[in-house]
Amino acid sequence: MTRFALTLLAALAAAAATLPAAAQQVLPAQSEISFVSKQMGVPVEGRFKQWTAQIVFDPKKAEAGKVGFTIQTGSASFGAAETDAEVPKAEWFNVAKFPQASFASSSIKALGAGKFEVRGKLVIKGSSHDVVVPVAVTQAGAASTATGSFNIKRLDFKIGEGDWADTSMVANDVTVKFKLALSGMAPL
Repeated sequence: MTRFALTLLAALAAAAATLPAAAQQVLPAQSEISFVSKQMGVPVEGRFKQWTAQIVFDPKKAEAGKVGFTIQTGSASFGAAETDAEVPKAEWFNVAKFPQASFASSSIKALGAGKFEVRGKLVIKGSSHDVVVPVAVTQAGAASTATGSFNIKRLDFKIGEGDWADTSMVANDVTVKFKLALSGMAPL
């Protein structure tokens, strides 16, 4: 092989190494985003029924990855018709004005043993806050699962305004949990 051909191959290999990983496909039927709050001290769990995720992630090049979510706030459900009717109202998610919440990663750091730290901006009801999301990735054959949870203060995002700002009724702390079944991820 000529010197030119070797140089060209080396340049192509270097360029390919800097390309982002292929996007992972989220398998919605096996995935969920849920949340837990306490109402008068009793844990109450709900979930978002409609959301999309854009994930480009290679575990061996975590720092080059990107994660984004768009959540339809009107799809929040506690499984009780009376409670679900309150969620879209202005005091809670104000779905008419803010139909979506979003998360966009700013960095991903590998911690070892399938654990990662994802930093980014969470936007709910027009309020944006930095969050740190611990993520654990497990793999079984071609299937990958990313799980994790993190806490937010609902009042930071104006969720539960007016009379509902009283944290003795509904606690300020909310735990957001997720389980994402993914296909197309490179091996850990």
